[in-house]
Amino acid sequence: MSAETHCPLCAGREVADYARDTRRGYLHCGRCALVFVEPRYLPDRASERAEYDLHDNDVRDPAYRAFLSRLAEPLVARLPPAASGLDFGCGPGPALACMLRERGFEVALYDPFYAPDRTPLQGSYDFISATEVVEHLHRPGEELARLWSLLRPGGWLGVMTKLVRDRAAFANWHYKNDPTHVCFFSAQTWRWWAAQRAAQVQFIGADVILLQRPAARA
Repeated sequence: MSAETHCPLCAGREVADYARDTRRGYLHCGRCALVFVEPRYLPDRASERAEYDLHDNDVRDPAYRAFLSRLAEPLVARLPPAASGLDFGCGPGPALACMLRERGFEVALYDPFYAPDRTPLQGSYDFISATEVVEHLHRPGEELARLWSLLRPGGWLGVMTKLVRDRAAFANWHYKNDPTHVCFFSAQTWRWWAAQRAAQVQFIGADVILLQRPAARA
């Protein structure tokens, strides 16, 4: 581990070795509790794209819709009618956006590979969804701060990602074996991140996190 290594979420330097397998080494931040791969193991864009092109995310697949509903249903329950949102990291087949549009919401799309027009990143939204996205971010601190800035007061950031439990579980965790998964959040990490923004954080099931931006003061 380089002495210059810092956490890609909080920029802290309280970084220590966490785990190692036959593929990569993993570090842990003592400040925000993020687990992340050593920088030398970050994949290049061509490798990322090749991995993502293997995914088959079809909105017509009932099993995939059920999977996305784990985020969609609790998010929809918290939104006002006709809310507008952004599906960040929508992928080649923006299935979640399609499901939310079916419910009457307006949804813009952004994905660095499949919907690279950055115009939506200049808008403002009642909600932003990021399903199976944050674990891929090389600079999660920068990207999440940008998303938060796009939310209107009272808006919701809905995230789906598997959560780190402890070091013993991490050692045998299939989720870390995807070469494009490079940072791993725990409930502690999300509580830390929310506290920095005076945000409410709610955990739904094993892998859904909802964060609400504070409402505007009267």
